[in-house]
Amino acid sequence: MISPILIPILGISCGILAIFGGVFFKPWLAMQQRKMEIEATMVAEKAAQYAAQTERLEQRVQVLERIITDRGVALAEEIDQLRDAPLN
Repeated sequence: MISPILIPILGISCGILAIFGGVFFKPWLAMQQRKMEIEATMVAEKAAQYAAQTERLEQRVQVLERIITDRGVALAEEIDQLRDAPLN
């Protein structure tokens, strides 16, 4: 059997819990959601930076490949001449 004093205690406890949830828990959830949004934005920006850097590196590799394939023999001769040149 439920004690008659237990019913008002449970009622008051539920009210306090609801107030506590509205005052503290709801703003905490909103803050956590905002943090996640900010982190997602930062991750997206980093990904864009990495993509741009990768594209620049790919362009540089293409230039180097073009130099090597277009002027392979002449380039080797130029490197040898620079290696043999006296230092000032």
